[in-house]
Amino acid sequence: MKVSFRWLSDYVDISAPLEEVTERLTMAGLEVGGMQVIGAGWNNIVVGKIVGVDAHPNADRLRLVTVELGKQQSTVVCGAPNLTIGDNVAFAHVGAQLIEGDSGEVIQLTSARIRGVVSEGMVCSEKELGISDRHEGIMILPPEAPVGTPLSEYLGDTILDLDITPNRPDCLSVIGVAREIVAVLGGRLSIPEIHCEELESAIDSFVSVEIADPDLCPRYCASLLTEVKVGSSPQWLQQRLLACGMRPISNIVDITNYVMLEYGQPLHAFDYDRIHGKQIIVRRAEKGETMTALDGVERTLGQDMLVIADKERVIAIAGIMGGLDTEVTANTTSVLIESANFNQAAIHRGSVNLRLSSEASLRFEKGLSRDLPVVALKRATELMLELTGGKVAKGVIDVYPGKRQVEPILLSAAEVKRLLGMEVGVSEIVRTLELLGFGCEQTELPSSVRVNVPWWRTDISCTADLVEEVARIIGYDNIPTTMLGAPLPEHESVPMLALRRKLRSILVSCGFQEVLTYSLTSLEVMSRISPELQLTGAVPVKVANPMSRDHEYLRTSLRTGLLSVLARNQKYEENGIRLFEIGKVFLPQEKDLPQEKEMLCAVLSSSQGGLSWRGEAEPVDFFSAKGVVETLLSRLELAASFETGGDESLCPGRGADITVGNDKVGVIGELHPKVSEAFELSGTAYLIEIDLDKLESSAGGPKKYEPISRYPSTTRDIALLVDEPITHEQVYDIVKGFSLVDQVALFDLYSGEQVSVGKKSFAFRIVYQSPTHTLTDEEVDKVQQQILDKLARELGASLRA
Repeated sequence: MKVSFRWLSDYVDISAPLEEVTERLTMAGLEVGGMQVIGAGWNNIVVGKIVGVDAHPNADRLRLVTVELGKQQSTVVCGAPNLTIGDNVAFAHVGAQLIEGDSGEVIQLTSARIRGVVSEGMVCSEKELGISDRHEGIMILPPEAPVGTPLSEYLGDTILDLDITPNRPDCLSVIGVAREIVAVLGGRLSIPEIHCEELESAIDSFVSVEIADPDLCPRYCASLLTEVKVGSSPQWLQQRLLACGMRPISNIVDITNYVMLEYGQPLHAFDYDRIHGKQIIVRRAEKGETMTALDGVERTLGQDMLVIADKERVIAIAGIMGGLDTEVTANTTSVLIESANFNQAAIHRGSVNLRLSSEASLRFEKGLSRDLPVVALKRATELMLELTGGKVAKGVIDVYPGKRQVEPILLSAAEVKRLLGMEVGVSEIVRTLELLGFGCEQTELPSSVRVNVPWWRTDISCTADLVEEVARIIGYDNIPTTMLGAPLPEHESVPMLALRRKLRSILVSCGFQEVLTYSLTSLEVMSRISPELQLTGAVPVKVANPMSRDHEYLRTSLRTGLLSVLARNQKYEENGIRLFEIGKVFLPQEKDLPQEKEMLCAVLSSSQGGLSWRGEAEPVDFFSAKGVVETLLSRLELAASFETGGDESLCPGRGADITVGNDKVGVIGELHPKVSEAFELSGTAYLIEIDLDKLESSAGGPKKYEPISRYPSTTRDIALLVDEPITHEQVYDIVKGFSLVDQVALFDLYSGEQVSVGKKSFAFRIVYQSPTHTLTDEEVDKVQQQILDKLARELGASLRA
């Protein structure tokens, strides 16, 4: 929000230095994000008055202009078409810095001979002064401009760029900021009273208003002016609009924008004669209804959008933009001014759906006061009467179905102390709140006060809001620093948060890099994770207002985003790529919100490492991915088993289900070639996916302490012949089940000519150790024989000769 410091001075006498004003506003919650000084470079430029315009002796299009400068006169050469004796102008002496009209470069004015006549000075346009881009004529100053005064004193200004928080729509106005200055610096707010002469004919005889959907329009007000003359706005009004970043258009439109900046209430002016049936209807748009807005674009309106219509058609999108059919033009003679209050959510939805934002919609979205429309309407009507020469119909139309009673709030000094931790007397509370425009009444309780909230403060609803007002005006920096008076609450651990943190640390130590992808995706991308390239199951949850077609559905898997990132990175990275993501997926449920699951997904591709003098790097394979999973789970003190899986995104026979205990917690395997092709991956890639909700329940048990044995271990190697279908894990589980067995490791797998058809050989290293004594050979031989007997009995295994 840009605010003119000179404009603010119309409502409050500001005697404090500018630096103090900006500091106090910022500390009170209205952060001054920046400042722009207008006129800082206007040295040697003064207010002058044209007292003579004569023909140039050697040029038909040039004139010799004599300018009164107070104690002296100066004659300069000028080619502007709007030279009139008696007009006040901006006159630049030699040495002044100006903006060159054609190139836009900053130049220093020098004496020049133009067609034989010496010109020592210049009568300036707005562009040459840096005020606007207008360069078709000189800038005409108001008649009351004091001749001879430096232009920087007369027109100089400082523009404050305020960062207004969403809960303070009242500060999206000059008067709202002036109220804040009064509160933080003291002084008296001076808002001029509104007076305008009305016709005898009542406005009800000219037009009627109907609110068909009062839930979206709590209040609609209108006034009517006839016999208006559309033209340019006076210079002072144009300067204020330009200072606040708005472009002057015409006196009618400029007044609506001026009042919006002044009071914060958006207004709209209709050409009354182009309203069919002389009736205004506020309603929802009908299916397929269209309207061409002021920007010349025809738009199809949704049924949840609020529109302003006449008897036959839509003439405005409520709170967003008016229609071209009822636009005020140079031929307009009668104007209907709209000042209304609209549902902020409806305006926001309409603005997003149409991708159409305006200064009006930005204000309505914040939630404006329902008492503001009439105040702003009367101010706009007064200005139009003054600046357009029209006549005002008697009264205003005020349809107010959403009127509600605002109850006072009881505030006690004890509550202020409880929330702020400091003593604030009732008198100080009352003084502070009254500076902000609150009404305070004494109650039967000596330490309490009944507070009436002013109509413009829509953000105040409870005692905590009032305490915040007291704190920010007293000054947050004035609240004393004290130790906590009560013990800190006990820390409540969040197991999932701890698990995520630990998993990140483990995977990073394994050479992975974490990525974050969007939770929103498209059906086309999600379909790529299936070999058939078709989605199965329920339809994913669709976002009501997607920003683009690529982000319109909630993801049901982390795979799509991770594989897309892998594909992009493979274009720039030749060495091995290891990526992982931890995040939520959203599984659709019929007639219910989606189920949110915490998942881990990781991918490995290409070789294990870069080039080396040792030779070519070992390629990534299934066991590389399996080793990552085993490392991950072992760090969590969990034992994993791997069973043949059927995930359709993985190659048949090259994928497995990850099981912890009796629960399947994830999958691992080589990506199916069709999936790799769909994501345009190069080479082979391996995928790991783990359900963290299931993993958390398994990893949450207490840790058991086991001391390191003081006694030496004994190692034995055995080679077993087993049938082809037997897995090494079946052998491992049996061997590990014996009490003296400390470690078991498979170190060789063989099938070929030296073993029978249908058989294969496993070679295991078994480490025996006792926590109580040194094992003898007899004890180890006995246990090993028991192991061999059980393997033979249950798996048909035999020692390989």
